[in-house]
Amino acid sequence: MAKTPKATSTPAAKAPGSHIVSSAHLVSPQSAEMSEFEFGLIVASNAFHRWVVHCMSAAGLKDLMPLDVLVLHHVSHRARDKRLSDICFIMNIEDTHLVNYSLKKLVSLGVVVSSKSGKEVTYAATETGSASVQRYREIRERCLIQALHADDALNKDIGELARLLRVLSGMYDQAARSAASL
Repeated sequence: MAKTPKATSTPAAKAPGSHIVSSAHLVSPQSAEMSEFEFGLIVASNAFHRWVVHCMSAAGLKDLMPLDVLVLHHVSHRARDKRLSDICFIMNIEDTHLVNYSLKKLVSLGVVVSSKSGKEVTYAATETGSASVQRYREIRERCLIQALHADDALNKDIGELARLLRVLSGMYDQAARSAASL
């Protein structure tokens, strides 16, 4: 019986079609990993959005969309008044109408208050809003942070992943500007 030669492969080499992607037609031979990353980002983003909505619901604020929850967290950040443009800038959201809609919704729920100084409108969390954010934090600690069983190595990996996501967001922003100029 003749022996079949053993196939050699490196850990980085994968068979065509073996990448876990959502859009095989976008897989580039130069970086199939980017397509894998994008699929992971889609799945993680949807899971994160589901998480923030359920966590805030458990904290007592129901029927919020993910952006509403994230806007409330940012408005509460450092207990400083925020302008619409500041919120959009920090959250990297171009469409101010989306954030404005969330702010109006949060104001109507009594968790955010708006104030006017001259022509400028600012937003701040109310006591009710701050209490909701604090309940969210407690639930997050109990359901997410403790479930991580975080140790120093895992926290270091998470920190590196956060850094990488910031780098990639800059790359995507630059690519978007390039595509817009075509």
